[in-house]
Amino acid sequence: MAMTLAATPGWMAAQVLSTPNQVIDCGQVLFRKPVTVHFEITNLGKGTVTIKDVETSCGCTSVNYPKGIITENKPFVITATYDAKQMGHFEKYIDVFTKGASLPFTLTIKGVVVEELKDYGGDYQFVMGKLKTDTREVFFDDVMKGENPAAEIHLLNTSSEMAKPVVLQLPKYLKADVSPSEIQPGKSAVLRLTLMTNKLEDYGLEQASVFLAFNAGEKPTQDKEIHVTSILLPSMGQVTDQQLAYMPKMKISSTNLDLGEFEGKKKKKGTLVIENLGRTDLEISKVQMFTEGLVIDLSNNVIQPGQTAKLKVTADQKVIKGVKRQPKILLITNDPKNQKVIVDINVK
Repeated sequence: MAMTLAATPGWMAAQVLSTPNQVIDCGQVLFRKPVTVHFEITNLGKGTVTIKDVETSCGCTSVNYPKGIITENKPFVITATYDAKQMGHFEKYIDVFTKGASLPFTLTIKGVVVEELKDYGGDYQFVMGKLKTDTREVFFDDVMKGENPAAEIHLLNTSSEMAKPVVLQLPKYLKADVSPSEIQPGKSAVLRLTLMTNKLEDYGLEQASVFLAFNAGEKPTQDKEIHVTSILLPSMGQVTDQQLAYMPKMKISSTNLDLGEFEGKKKKKGTLVIENLGRTDLEISKVQMFTEGLVIDLSNNVIQPGQTAKLKVTADQKVIKGVKRQPKILLITNDPKNQKVIVDINVK
């Protein structure tokens, strides 16, 4: 993460400071036990940098920084200490002012002050390199536009080194935070994934694979994959009982379609029947697959009252045998009682 401080006069080169962690999360901090963090910074500008002042957002945070000229490409460290004299969450800012720059380079230290440290008491079932996690699947279900739900994954550092975990290949609609940012050997942390629905392009099913890395220098590998699924529903507003009586009502023959065994066949087929028991048209606006290996064909996506439609499902043996997750189909409808319908597909 790099921030341009300012454009200096034309005869001078621009000054640029860069740090891999502009925000450091300390996680849990014991009450009245000061916590110290180290910001590793580099001058990437084509010229020297001189720090003329460093200001903190309150007197509870003290800093130590290098005095004098910092040459081009030279790394340096700014140390910040928070006194932890206030219970609860904290977020403190450190503004670094340099000569020739009109704006400061801002660093952040945050965490939560507690009376007693509490570790996660569950199991870490999944190995991801030098880290272990309690899950490798995240599911954001029944989310509406404007909501920002979050899910937590617990991490354990199983190595003898300091871990500075990062999440790689994040799509624009996901945000990742690790607390604390640095995990001591044998210690735990929490990875918090937040879904930003305003950055989703459309409602319905969205899936992504992100990758947990021990530090920023690692490359993504399949053994460190975390699968993230979200289902964004269209908003229908408040529906009264009187309105409900005149709206569509969906009935599906089954939400668990058993196609049986391939038994040497390349494909297996099955059919679901969808009926509209309501008084207005039933609209099926989305039909999506959670996995590869399925072909679906809906005979009609607008079903009049009293009418039916057929959803034909074909499983391809060659493709589906390599699928690790349960094959499923998602339907999004305008029935307020069945906006989302998930059908499990069983085939062997």
